[in-house]
Amino acid sequence: MADTTTITPDTETVAAAPVEATDAPAQPAAARDSRAPMRGGRDGRGGPRGGRPGGRGRERAPRERSEFDQSTLDVRRVARVMAGGRRFSFSVTIVIGDKKGRVGVGVGKGADTALAIDKAVRAAKKALITVPLTKGRSIEHDVHAKYASSTIELIPSPGRGLVAGSAVRTVLEYAGVTDVISKIQTRSKNKLTIARATIEALKTLQAR
Repeated sequence: MADTTTITPDTETVAAAPVEATDAPAQPAAARDSRAPMRGGRDGRGGPRGGRPGGRGRERAPRERSEFDQSTLDVRRVARVMAGGRRFSFSVTIVIGDKKGRVGVGVGKGADTALAIDKAVRAAKKALITVPLTKGRSIEHDVHAKYASSTIELIPSPGRGLVAGSAVRTVLEYAGVTDVISKIQTRSKNKLTIARATIEALKTLQAR
C-alpha cells in the first residue's frame, strides 16, 4: 500500500506574509480646487474684486491745481455745552491769494479740521478783494484801519521790502504787496482781527 502524505500550509507563515498597501481613492478635482488658496485678487480670478481679470483698477483723474495759494493762520478748538455734555468743533482761519493783487480771508467751522478748512476756503473766495499795486508792487499812500480790537497802519517804503509781522505779513504776501512797512498799534494778538484789519486797510486803499 502506497504512503499518502498530506501537506498543510503553515499558518504562521501565512499570517506573517506582508499585505500590499492599497492607494487611497483619489479626491475629485473639485474638492482639491476648493482647498487651494486663491491667487491674484480677492475674487480668485487674478484681478481686483469687481474688475476685469488681470486688469488694473480704475485710475483717478489728476486733481486740478487751484489758482490761489492758501495759508492757515489759526486753528482753534471750540467747545459748546449741550444737555448731554460738551460738543467740540474746530474753527480755522485761512488766507488765500494769487500774489498778483487778489487776496481774501475766511473762517470755517466744522467737526474736523478738513471740513473746517474747506468751509474757510469757500468763505475766503467769496470775500476776495483786488488791491491796486504800483509798478514796484507797493501801495500808493499810507492807509490806516481798525477792525474790532486791532488797529494797523501801512506805509509805502520803496526799496526796503516787506517789513511786517504776525498776520499782516501773511495777508500782504498773498496779495503780492512788497516794499511796505506795517505797524500794529494795539496789543491785540488775535490773528483773525489783525488779518481783517489788514483787509480793511487794503479796501480803503482801493476806494481811494
